[in-house]
Amino acid sequence: MRVSRMNPGDRGTRSTMKIVIVMGLCCFFYILGAWQKSGTGRGDSIALRVTKETDCTILPNLHFETHHSISRGANPLIMTNKVIEPCHIRYSDYTPCQDQNRAMKFPRENMTYRERHCPAENEKLHCLIPAPKGYVSPFPWPKSRDYVPYANAPYKSLTIEKAVQNWIQFQGDVFKFPGGGTMFPNGASAYIDELAAIIPLADGTIRTALDTGCGVASFGAYLMDRNVLTMSFAPRDSHEAQVQFALERGVPAVIGVLGTIKLPYPSRSFDMVHCSRCLIPWGSNGGMYMMEVDRVLRPGGYWVLSGPPINWGKYYQTWKRSKQDAQEDQRGIENIAEMLCWNKIYEKEDTAIWQKKANTHSCYRKTARDSMMCKVQDADDVWYILYLYKKMESCITPPGDATQLKKFPDRLFAIPPRILEGQAPDVTEEVFEEDNKLWKKYVKTYMRVNKLIGSSRYRNIMDMNAGLGSFAAALDSPKSWVMNVVPTISERNTLGIIYERGLIGIYHDWCEAFSTYPRTYDLIHASGIFSLYQNKCDVEDILLEMDRILRPEGAVILRDSVDVLNKVRSIVSGMRWKSKLLDHEDGPQVPEKVLIAVKEYWVGADEGNSS
Repeated sequence: MRVSRMNPGDRGTRSTMKIVIVMGLCCFFYILGAWQKSGTGRGDSIALRVTKETDCTILPNLHFETHHSISRGANPLIMTNKVIEPCHIRYSDYTPCQDQNRAMKFPRENMTYRERHCPAENEKLHCLIPAPKGYVSPFPWPKSRDYVPYANAPYKSLTIEKAVQNWIQFQGDVFKFPGGGTMFPNGASAYIDELAAIIPLADGTIRTALDTGCGVASFGAYLMDRNVLTMSFAPRDSHEAQVQFALERGVPAVIGVLGTIKLPYPSRSFDMVHCSRCLIPWGSNGGMYMMEVDRVLRPGGYWVLSGPPINWGKYYQTWKRSKQDAQEDQRGIENIAEMLCWNKIYEKEDTAIWQKKANTHSCYRKTARDSMMCKVQDADDVWYILYLYKKMESCITPPGDATQLKKFPDRLFAIPPRILEGQAPDVTEEVFEEDNKLWKKYVKTYMRVNKLIGSSRYRNIMDMNAGLGSFAAALDSPKSWVMNVVPTISERNTLGIIYERGLIGIYHDWCEAFSTYPRTYDLIHASGIFSLYQNKCDVEDILLEMDRILRPEGAVILRDSVDVLNKVRSIVSGMRWKSKLLDHEDGPQVPEKVLIAVKEYWVGADEGNSS
């Protein structure tokens, strides 16, 4: 396969010497700065002048800006070790754990075939996933909410299948997203206005939302105007590229389905859960799906159901259902909601809203609830080790403490209730405060190294080992959002704390592929991820997965021990990444280092050519 490479271009001898001199001075004054911190150093005026005149974090071989010029020159600063070849162009949208061919081998009952089914070790691809020909960087937010380049997700079927619902339109070389949806023909904004008359969407009470069966995630896209962060999911099915479109728009989303396994989120995560004609059979399996929603819904939170079977009396003939069956569907949902201690607070036309009681201990159907309680010790434990996922059960998760959260943005740096109540072993208030200070310091360094961090250049950001979420909190801005990943093998299960801060995230095992399309993140951050997975799975596999989900010209920031990062750097040199190893903020004596990298721009060749 032929690929198009990026090259920074030739530089003159004078500019090259200037860079070398500047970098030499930078290294010197970086060490000097560390020396001065001890209180024994001299030379503050010199250091200040050099720092002012030359940015000591300039990395001359890394280009963070997007530019798609094509050149054949080689970059002499790239390490040359093993070269990892590109995959065939047919894999440009490859999602390893939601592969269509593999999915068809599994039962269709309860959507089992749409769940995660990852390849065996001998089936894994050991090549670089190519971008499609003509791929370009997405539009900056908020334009990206409404427009996506056609070349980035060249699939038109939704423009035909969902033409009446006004999901998506094809216009020249872009897709336009008018904000329509099956249940909001007047647009997502008008629909959200209707909900806001009942649900407090404007004052920070509602910060985290879950959209089940999200389509192209217009609901989540327009909630961002109200500072609500929505985790959207939809299966990879005949409506191709739904989640891919959502992420191209700059909206949080993952490939997922309510089937037989638990959702990869902790209990009491979301302030609101939403279903707009998501076609989930809510009353089936003994109410199992509503019980799973109850598990992840915070006490006092809201469940919004728009579409079938609401307003069944008007639509049952259109749905080709008998009047009795349609009525029974809604009655079944009402009964399960009552058992879960949800109060219906609104129903008008096609939309109904329930609110989960803040204190379910006092539920008047306590006897019936007791017999339905799950026998669990940890409601957040949703992922077995060794690539197995815990099954959903038709039972009610025992209620947790109904501690009132602060409104956002105050909750971002307030001590989370799970820490105050001692539910997070080894995480004290002092540990939380120190963690925030540390990551504010680290993020300032990142912004000096890459001045585009914090701008609209990096919209979709991932933290592969999120800890307490302090990296995301330090970056918090309407210009970006962070997918906080808590590895399933982490010693601390901190994802519940992250949600209590008003951030979103997911459990994941990095020995497997992530539930997303290729090229969906602009910036990937990982602290200690390779040390965590030593002797668990291969470093190269994790790096190839990072490359798969990273956009061309996307950036990577890795923190780890110097030995680990040297190994990583030797691999990425053959992955079309340009990288630079930096000392720790506290000086070169600290064994932890920082690796900054940029993925080159390149695209796959035509279908007929070999790799």
